[in-house]
Amino acid sequence: MQLKRVAIFGVGLLGGSIGLALRSRGDANLRIVGYGHRKETLQHAQEIGAIDELTQDPATAARGADLIILCTPVGVFDQLIQQIAAELGEHTIVTDVGSTKRSIVAAAAKHFQNRKGHFVGSHPMAGSEKRGVEFARTDLFVGARCIVTPTSQTPAHAQQAVTDFWKSLGMKVTILSPEDHDRLVCEISHLPHAAAAASVAMQNDDALQLAGNGFLDTTRVAGGDGGLWRDIFQDNRDNVADSIRRLREKLDEFLALLDPQKRDELAKWLDEAARRRAKLVSEKLKEMQG
Repeated sequence: MQLKRVAIFGVGLLGGSIGLALRSRGDANLRIVGYGHRKETLQHAQEIGAIDELTQDPATAARGADLIILCTPVGVFDQLIQQIAAELGEHTIVTDVGSTKRSIVAAAAKHFQNRKGHFVGSHPMAGSEKRGVEFARTDLFVGARCIVTPTSQTPAHAQQAVTDFWKSLGMKVTILSPEDHDRLVCEISHLPHAAAAASVAMQNDDALQLAGNGFLDTTRVAGGDGGLWRDIFQDNRDNVADSIRRLREKLDEFLALLDPQKRDELAKWLDEAARRRAKLVSEKLKEMQG
């Protein structure tokens, strides 16, 4: 897919990093337009070279774009899709960076019906708890994984174009259905964030004064933006609720093993968790080296 015009909706950490990564290719024929609500953010993105043009009108941003990437919070995806639907060209492809997929796929199917262009969901698993274009990096996506979520209605060429796009930014691509994405990503992203937030929320001030690096490392993701994560949790609430119930079951197991008569069982329980984590770390290191 030869890109001549890319529209980035939301030029924070992810959107700004996409712009910087695209610009680093040195393609003088590529124009990048940024859309957002805050003009100061758009101007900053333009100053650092993440975008060439800026606009606060979604239809203007979408018009004439080969590729549109939605990088706003998931809570506004439905509205944005509705606003840009009439501006899609015959070959326009729309994707996103959202942490949930079922709702965005459903919104695209509804608003893009009988329209030109195609939607293919994406979730680049890169970034941090920090937000804002000031944290954008050219290499943010290098070596990270992106999940692409086509449906049975997704044209093969559109899926391939989105897959190739993320690979061109240095990402490794996994294909999942929107349903499998929301279930599995809840396990390894949404639930840990909820657990980290709960671990901070339960502390009294006296305990927090004693907190060291271990506590800070364990709860790092709890520093994320509340509004953004509210949208993610509520959008994926069925999977989040199921994961929380299963976590409770594991904590109940742990609670039962605190019985002094079950010292050996507790050690085995902890060793098994450590073994599984060590295996995961080893696999991730091999993946990065490969």
